[in-house]
Amino acid sequence: MSDRQYERIETPESLISALRELLGDRLSTAASVLEQHGKDESWHEASPPDAVVFANSTEEVAEVVKLCAAHDVPIVPFGTGSSLEGHVAALRGGICIDVSQMNQILEVNNEDLDCRVQAGVTREQLNDYLRDTGLFFPIDPGANASIGGMTATRASGTNAVRYGTMRENVLSLTVVTPDGKIIKTANRARKSSAGYDLTRLFVGSEGTLGVITEIGLKLYGIPEAMSAAVCAFPTVEDAVNTVILTIQAGIPVARIEFLDPLQVRAVNNYSKLDHKEAPTLFFEFHGTEAGVKEQAEFVQSVAEEFGAEEFQWATRQEDRNKLWAARHKAYYASLQLEPGKAGMPTDVCVPISKLAEAISETRADCDASPLTCTIIGHVGDGNFHTLILLDPEDPAQMEEANRLHKRMVERALKLGGTCTGEHGIGYGKLDFMVTEHGEDTIAVMRAIKNALDPKGLMNPGKLIPGLDIIRPIGISH
Repeated sequence: MSDRQYERIETPESLISALRELLGDRLSTAASVLEQHGKDESWHEASPPDAVVFANSTEEVAEVVKLCAAHDVPIVPFGTGSSLEGHVAALRGGICIDVSQMNQILEVNNEDLDCRVQAGVTREQLNDYLRDTGLFFPIDPGANASIGGMTATRASGTNAVRYGTMRENVLSLTVVTPDGKIIKTANRARKSSAGYDLTRLFVGSEGTLGVITEIGLKLYGIPEAMSAAVCAFPTVEDAVNTVILTIQAGIPVARIEFLDPLQVRAVNNYSKLDHKEAPTLFFEFHGTEAGVKEQAEFVQSVAEEFGAEEFQWATRQEDRNKLWAARHKAYYASLQLEPGKAGMPTDVCVPISKLAEAISETRADCDASPLTCTIIGHVGDGNFHTLILLDPEDPAQMEEANRLHKRMVERALKLGGTCTGEHGIGYGKLDFMVTEHGEDTIAVMRAIKNALDPKGLMNPGKLIPGLDIIRPIGISH
């Protein structure tokens, strides 16, 4: 975590009055509302905004942004607050734009397999809406996040090995720029060579370049057949080698999740399951009946070569739902290993050929530490997480947790990976950006930020290091 200190910008009463005139009771300065909007689900300290506005439309967002820009006041977008690296903290004060009331599904084009939604629509809401159409949206981070937030952090989830991340599944965006203009980054065509790819620029920008208000998404047909399986392995290496051979063979597995023995214990206790406490893989296969059967048989044969024990199959929907519900509750399951402790979640991503080394060495670090740590991962694309349990009021525990986190990131970078596969940077991983990308690359990112947001109003203190050193907020160059 960065130890930088940020000077808060005073929000003038004239701006609050103008926003209240625009939005009425959809502006709040209540302490409880400010506190809620100044903290995400991570261990990072809260940093509340000076006011929260609840926008209903792109046009309202644009008017709010124009007013903030005229007063040189920072802006922090907010979806559901489920991010994990301090993305929503108002480090320099200002106005939080909550888009949760922008929750309309604007259009679904069944024949083209796409849709357009407002930024406050959540992933569960979208899939509930799509259920009767035979379509679904596959990106599934653990939380029921907003589509806007998922886009802003370039999120992924358990299905990424087959369906990709938000980067691959966003077709177009409507964005309010830092000066209050409304732009659309693309049309509905599946490909285009017309100009810069602004869609990809804003996907993963964490609210630092503008406010995402509408998103065009790819959709997929609900598979004819689905099957899930769980199997335990003698070692981490055996489990990961099974994954590597499966991917190399071109098997289109929908999900491959890894749980270390301690994480299995936590999941068993929390979700009343009885899996063996060993390095474990959860699989899911999508396709035709024949295709799923063939995929499953191949993967089972590979797993058995690496000492996997008997597969536990889940073909009924209720059994699959129970299995994946347990996986999605792994964070809360881990917290119950030491009730009363907080969790420091973090993630890295490495080439899958380096995954066994990365996980094994991380597990060794955790075992040598006085802190309890679980490991879980979307290993089909080399992404894994640790959850470090600690008392955030204990300086020694905080120092040890940060040491473990730093070693995990440094190891991933040494192995050709990244400091974050899906959680994003926020301000929690800001100090790793130069190490990963190099100063010259960061300078290009700063140039983009300064070109689009010359006053530095959009979610200041996040994603790009060094901006507050270059020039104070509100001063263009």
